[in-house]
Amino acid sequence: MSIVHTPSQNHLLAALLNAEFDRLSPHLELVPMRLGDVLYESGEKMQYAYFPTTSIISLHYLLEGGGSSEIAGVGNEGLLGIALFMGGNTTPSRAVVQTGGYAYRLKAQILTDEFNRGGAMLHLLLRYTQALITQMSQTAVCNRHHSVEQQLCRWLLLTLDRMPTNELTITQELIANTLGVRREGITEAAGKLQQAGYISYRRGHITVLDRTGLESKVCECYEVVKKEFARLLSDVRQR
Repeated sequence: MSIVHTPSQNHLLAALLNAEFDRLSPHLELVPMRLGDVLYESGEKMQYAYFPTTSIISLHYLLEGGGSSEIAGVGNEGLLGIALFMGGNTTPSRAVVQTGGYAYRLKAQILTDEFNRGGAMLHLLLRYTQALITQMSQTAVCNRHHSVEQQLCRWLLLTLDRMPTNELTITQELIANTLGVRREGITEAAGKLQQAGYISYRRGHITVLDRTGLESKVCECYEVVKKEFARLLSDVRQR
């Protein structure tokens, strides 16, 4: 059975007023997002904005020594490319596809033109940006003050919120790189969660068996981010 893709699978596109959506829709291009694809590098000028539908994009900050850590994730709740309408055009982060799927791509100039019209689109994108900044700030706090197990729970729950299933295709090495910790730490933390019956892990695949169990182990960072997204975007109009 073929999967039907529509822009309304992205929450921001679904929230646009009819006039705004009608202006953008002819320019929205459905593109596949393959696991590991790099959408842009640090300092690279952005050519497109991406509105994920079934994919998840990870924003990583790269260190001079080669290490990296995720500073935020973008799924069907948002878009990749806030620097385009904030005036920067580039960021010091790298954007990598964390979970394969699809997204709608929009040329940078078209997004910028629509933002500069003002009105509902401007306010929607600014509220999303505030929510994204909250996620980045909370990620920094979490990485500094909370255990690897709590960080893993936070990351799993945020990923689940953006997916239609409880199945994740990802390796422990990739999770370690995402969280900026040693692989051995992820192995130990995942082992504890599996022994507790919260997840099932086999090479390259994680199945969440007990979401409530994960929520009982996670730090407050997950709830802070979730509440802020809900507060800022709960009143958007759904198409």
